[in-house]
Amino acid sequence: MAYSKTGDSSVLQLVERSVPEPAAGEVRVRVVVSGVNPTDWKARAGSQTGRPTPFPEVVPDQDGAGVIDALGDGVSGFEVGDRVWVFLAAHERPTGTAQEFTVLPTARVVHLPDAASFALGASLGVPAMTAHRALTVHEDGPTHLAPGALDGRTVLVAGGAGAVGHAAIQLARWSGARVITTVSSPEKAALATAAGAHHVVNYRADDPAKAIRAIAPDGVDQVVEVSPARNAELNSRVIANHGSIAVYATDGGAEMTLDVRRHFALNVRYQFLLLYTVGDTALATAAADIVRALDDGALPVGEHAGLPLTRFPLERAAEAHDAVEAGTVGKVLIDVAPDAGVATA
Repeated sequence: MAYSKTGDSSVLQLVERSVPEPAAGEVRVRVVVSGVNPTDWKARAGSQTGRPTPFPEVVPDQDGAGVIDALGDGVSGFEVGDRVWVFLAAHERPTGTAQEFTVLPTARVVHLPDAASFALGASLGVPAMTAHRALTVHEDGPTHLAPGALDGRTVLVAGGAGAVGHAAIQLARWSGARVITTVSSPEKAALATAAGAHHVVNYRADDPAKAIRAIAPDGVDQVVEVSPARNAELNSRVIANHGSIAVYATDGGAEMTLDVRRHFALNVRYQFLLLYTVGDTALATAAADIVRALDDGALPVGEHAGLPLTRFPLERAAEAHDAVEAGTVGKVLIDVAPDAGVATA
């Protein structure tokens, strides 16, 4: 599936191309499942319909999972037949995962444990790595997540029913934190609870600051924030001394107002993060920790685990992009290979 100009999902066309060969330091992956993120449809839409694309032809989607079927010169640590998940496949490159075969540098390819489904592998990437970064920017660390790494900390996850929020709940709980999350409906509360949140606050039904303070009288140590403009006042009322607020999106507006004196008094850190520019060290750290979490079974997906999966075949990739743009709850996947299956573990 590819596009050669920006616009709505109709610019996506199913095309036939020769199978690419990996260059030195690259591997070729037979994609089984492709994962769709908001940045995928936003990149395809561009700033204006009809604008030129960064490459003559672009295959979308940053995340995916599949099997290595060819190695470039000098590749070590991977073998043909290895199950893998991939991330940032289309970042500064023309070929993402919405295709049968994709070629990637090994730095963007990670081993997928045998117990993890391809659907799970394709659900990692942008959401899980963003969540990892948000949980590791506090001034007192840790830089790695693992069981016990967040012992004694209280983490507030804004929007716990979203893909990043879901991963943040799972990673924070796996690392030992007490997890509070905010949601907008009872249905989303059920999903956040299934993901592992200890406490769920419906901000439309409750006074969220009062509810959070009742749970954490001394305040929350870390906030994983999707909507900084909308939640700035709430965060200022619940953040603990030396607390950090990690912002990974601008839902609700790109500008916010802060009470400077209140944040001065509490030594609050605001940390803005964009996965595409955090750097190779942060990406490699996240990938390694996520694999450890996978080995521990800490990152399940599917409605039973708080992240419903909505799936489309490759020829309906445009519908998958539309579903993400429309705000479909959970994770939207594209089944590329016929053996994609329906496993959600």
